Amino acid sequence: MTNGRAAHAFGAAKRIVVKIGSSSLTAEADGRLDPDRIQALVDTLAGARSAGREVVLVSSGAIAAGLEPLGLSRRPNDLPTQQAAASVGQGLLVAHYTRRFHEYGWPVGQVLLTVDDVTRQQHYRNAHETFQKLLQLGVIPIVNENDTVATHEIRFGDNDRLAALVAQLVHADALFLFSDVDALYTDHPSKPNARRIDVVGSEFDFNGVDTSRTGSRVGTGGMTTKIQAAGIATSAGIPVLVTAAHNAEAALAGEDVGTRFTPTGKRRPTRQLWLQHISFAAGQIHLDEGAARALTERNASLLPVGITDVTGDFEAGEPVNLVGPDGSVIARGLVNFTSHDLRLVKGRSIAEIGQRFGADWERVAVHRDVLALLGNGSSSAPRDQARAPA
Repeated sequence: MTNGRAAHAFGAAKRIVVKIGSSSLTAEADGRLDPDRIQALVDTLAGARSAGREVVLVSSGAIAAGLEPLGLSRRPNDLPTQQAAASVGQGLLVAHYTRRFHEYGWPVGQVLLTVDDVTRQQHYRNAHETFQKLLQLGVIPIVNENDTVATHEIRFGDNDRLAALVAQLVHADALFLFSDVDALYTDHPSKPNARRIDVVGSEFDFNGVDTSRTGSRVGTGGMTTKIQAAGIATSAGIPVLVTAAHNAEAALAGEDVGTRFTPTGKRRPTRQLWLQHISFAAGQIHLDEGAARALTERNASLLPVGITDVTGDFEAGEPVNLVGPDGSVIARGLVNFTSHDLRLVKGRSIAEIGQRFGADWERVAVHRDVLALLGNGSSSAPRDQARAPA
């Protein structure tokens, strides 16, 4: 895609997801919410909404908003205090947005997500339908992770990744990641030879690219998390633009600012996107060589006879990793058995299972319609890693 066409895709996008980082909403002096910065963002997004575009805002800043009411001088390091600050600050943050968007005549709705909301099939469907209804009603959803109840073990990790997953969830036409970084560069921007990278495509080589910049003292993300988030979104056919918040109006207009990541994959059914990029694994099913080939080469369902081992404790309907003989994760799918029952039937044919346990047990372990191949195998389960709340 040429530079001009890549920029035009963002200016023409009808349904957009915008992520704003904490550093772009707070004052540099004390790390507390800056009303002027919030107003500037609202002015831009309200203008896009008035032009007929659908807007979903993924906003950091809840902890920053909670610092002053709790008498905290800086972002806390421990999870309980972070969650307390997020609990106090989330309402204040949404109040700012509510009041300012109301001045333009646009209602907002708060949407707090946990990993569970997008890893369990029914929860994911409910979240998708809620977003659809909010947008249908002309509401601007304000999204954040539900930091108050999230744990170290199961988190989205950062709001860049959350925004990429929300973009998939709402079938967005484009994703904008706004922060205090104006683009991806070949070297640190302070160096005279640094060059802005305009467009990143599927063949782009990140060797030599500057990813040293990290999140501010009130944020958690950095350039690395933005590249990872862009990879998630573009693999689902969603273009991504990374730039500074002060470029927001130009970015939404399709002007040549920031770094644009062009789609590397095609849009696929929501369930496949969810399984590949969003779900964590409740357990692992180990396969023999024949079963692994059947999945990867013939798009087949997983039969119990091809299972050599089962690890973890899970219920029927939960996502599990399917592990090949070499220990790599080759696919993820929704399992039809509990871990206990699957251990009873593993290695047996469906006919043998029916004879031994009854006709109700005669079913595949994972049906191909709820199975997604992961491409590059990994020896570890993709359960979300702990990071600080956003």
